[in-house]
Amino acid sequence: MGLTTHVLDTMHGCPAAGMDVALYATGDGGATLLNQFTLNADGRSAKPLFTDQDLRTGTYRLVFDVAGYFKARGVALPEPNFLNQVSLDFGVAHPDEHYHVPLLVSPWSYSTYRGS
Repeated sequence: MGLTTHVLDTMHGCPAAGMDVALYATGDGGATLLNQFTLNADGRSAKPLFTDQDLRTGTYRLVFDVAGYFKARGVALPEPNFLNQVSLDFGVAHPDEHYHVPLLVSPWSYSTYRGS
């Protein structure tokens, strides 16, 4: 399956449908935008971010627009809000394996792990 992501809104207890996400390749002090997408009703991208054939060894960054998502849901956030964007930098050492990067998020906290 290559690379996938999934976001769960822990404040409301549901998938983070409608959250905007960007995927970057990182390295040499910079980042190159590879893809931008909006999460579907299941809190997932419509298709894998990379297929098995396209995933390469390297470092990547997923940037989740947390503040934009919660504001769109009508959550009153302080200014400045505690979390604006959550950036997750991660490495792919074995591109023949599936890399799943889930995010559990509220306006005040987040957690991630390498999923299956």
